[in-house]
Amino acid sequence: MDRPRAEYPNPQFERTDWECLNGPWNCGYEPTAPGFRFSRDESTAVSLRKAARYPYQINVPFCVESRLSGIGDTGFVQRVWYRRTVHVRARGRRVFLHVGAADHLTTVLVNGRLAGRHRGGYTSFAFEITDLVADGDNEVFILCEDNNRAPMVMRGKQSEKKQSHGCDYTRTTGIWQSVWLEYTPQAYIKHIRIFPDAANGRVTVMADFCGSGNFSCEAFYAGKAMGCASQTNAAGCRHYEIKLSETHLWEVGRGRLYDLTLRFGDDVVNSYFGLRDVRLDGYRFLLNGKSVFQRLVLDQGFYRDGIYTAPTDGRLAQDVIDCMALGFNGARLHQKVFEPRFLYHCDRLGYLVWGEAPNWGLDISSPESVPIFLGEWREALRRDCNHPAIIGWCPFNETWDYHRRRQYDPLLSTVFDFTRDFDPTRPCIDTSGNYHVKTDIYDVHDYDCDPARFKQNYDRLMTEGVLHDHIEINQGRQHYGGEPVFMSEYGGIKWAGDDSIKSWGYGVDVKTPQEFADRYCALTEALLGNDRMLGFCYTQLYDIEQEQNGLYTYDREKKFSDDIYQRIKQSNTMKAAIED
Repeated sequence: MDRPRAEYPNPQFERTDWECLNGPWNCGYEPTAPGFRFSRDESTAVSLRKAARYPYQINVPFCVESRLSGIGDTGFVQRVWYRRTVHVRARGRRVFLHVGAADHLTTVLVNGRLAGRHRGGYTSFAFEITDLVADGDNEVFILCEDNNRAPMVMRGKQSEKKQSHGCDYTRTTGIWQSVWLEYTPQAYIKHIRIFPDAANGRVTVMADFCGSGNFSCEAFYAGKAMGCASQTNAAGCRHYEIKLSETHLWEVGRGRLYDLTLRFGDDVVNSYFGLRDVRLDGYRFLLNGKSVFQRLVLDQGFYRDGIYTAPTDGRLAQDVIDCMALGFNGARLHQKVFEPRFLYHCDRLGYLVWGEAPNWGLDISSPESVPIFLGEWREALRRDCNHPAIIGWCPFNETWDYHRRRQYDPLLSTVFDFTRDFDPTRPCIDTSGNYHVKTDIYDVHDYDCDPARFKQNYDRLMTEGVLHDHIEINQGRQHYGGEPVFMSEYGGIKWAGDDSIKSWGYGVDVKTPQEFADRYCALTEALLGNDRMLGFCYTQLYDIEQEQNGLYTYDREKKFSDDIYQRIKQSNTMKAAIED
């Protein structure tokens, strides 16, 4: 079996001394049993390792439900365990075991001893295993436990029923992003944050060190040196400002990236950044001081054969290219923390994206949800905050009340404040759709597929300053206060062609591709012509299983003729009323 997804998993913090552990692992799993509870400590993993059998070979990083894993069991799975012999060449260096993401509670044993435990299905983690390994062969055992029906588990769009339904799809259990070993010197760089200053042509790098040593940070553009900063005997956490000799702005469709080389003693880390600023000005979203209308599409990050995991790195890049080919300039990354490789392609192609957490499934009516949500959300912010493509954060989506219990408003306000304190350089939407508590942008969802009524409702925002409150269940629980407005979900027009799978979508079905284009263009142009709208996000880029409202098929093939796509592109690329 060939090694899949063998590229370095995080191009913004890359070392050359690493080993990809993707490919065949011995594996076993068990279905969900009544009364299943997550283990409290590592004892379950220790006991299971001693008694475990491995009837399967699984192709990591693909989940057990996926075809690409070699298993393809789409039933409920409560535990999946993995074992592999790993050859280590430490030679006096530190050794780290990295997991890009594994759903949901992961326990790692190395040679039978605990390396660490991680809770959360969407963020990256690493354990130092230096003291657990010896040069030569070592055993790595990984146990993943999951339950999408537990009230304190964020599942995103993974179905809580056995079958997919509505806008929920096939589940993901266990490892679903790359696993790798990494070697560092004894003194090494733990983490960096990058703060670009486009107006003044400079960048500030914050570096967090383990140990002490001489440090240097050099910036390059297209191979040419742009500036550097250095310090003798650096230690702790320090900030370094680099004045750039040339200014190359990161813009829509032009992801002009500067390279960074960071050296700390014998440790070398390669990174990059985009020189850009984002901010709000009245009703406008500004990129480098220029009003840019966000022409976005909803991207949920599902793949037929890999489910949560793209089959290749090229497929990640192609999703961006396919979207831009239709005149979109970005995407709302929906109910999933996307992998760093996808964000890298967004960065290099100049593609705007919003970062979101997969909050569906979490009991948002309970104060207990606050630390659970913040734990995983903090990891997402920390890992992804340096990507220039991310132009805003939206931690929650459609915070419907939980089992008839009202949402716990302090959850949303606490997370909003935490996000803005962590990253004051980007706007934050507390929850996309409803119910807003505290937000920089008033975000609405409207799947009204009558273009005339849709336009009339939102024209009132221009003429009367009144934002159409289309969701009757709001019952006065959120109030428009003059904020910038973002139509972050609309359309969702169903076009299935063959409806043998009982497909699903929004609104009354269109009968022909021409009718689809007529409705799409009328809805979109109503938003582009509204000088109080800063952007739109059309639902959605591609079909997913039974949800057949994509602009492409689930396999990313064309659904329409080139003439229809040209009409869609022409509407998308019209100048917006709010743009300069």
